[in-house]
Amino acid sequence: MKLLSNALLATGLALGIALSAGHAMAQAKPPTPAAVAAAKEILELKRANTIYANAVPGIVQRTMDTLMQTNLNYQQDLKEVASVVAKNLAGREKEIGDGMAKIYAQDFTEQELKDLVAFYKTPLGQKLLNEEPKAIAASMQYMNQWAQTFSEEVNGQFRAEMRKRGKAI
Repeated sequence: MKLLSNALLATGLALGIALSAGHAMAQAKPPTPAAVAAAKEILELKRANTIYANAVPGIVQRTMDTLMQTNLNYQQDLKEVASVVAKNLAGREKEIGDGMAKIYAQDFTEQELKDLVAFYKTPLGQKLLNEEPKAIAASMQYMNQWAQTFSEEVNGQFRAEMRKRGKAI
């Protein structure tokens, strides 16, 4: 499950980077409310919120952990404060979804977004939504295995070439 989470996170980050690059080049014209609504529906259909659902508690936890490293005497206080901060900021991860929807709405026309919504509601679109995370996870696993094997091959060639030079490494 953690691998799937990491794969989804990596995919989401890659998607975010790609969309951000396109967004930066997009016209400054603000998207229509209907385009943003369609983009939000796409993100909902794609279950994009699973990528950032734990953003607030995760950032609160990391901040607390960082502060504990330099404030060992305040561990109990920091744990209590973390609970208060997490409660105060709960739901703020919704801002990520809103921002992503605006990016989609900048990069796609309103009609394109509506067409995508319609596609994702078809049997093939539903299959894509259900199977793509598994395919991405399997692809990531394959790439990691390939990279490990290839790295060993590269290492072997380095060692062989160095032996030819009379230098064992």
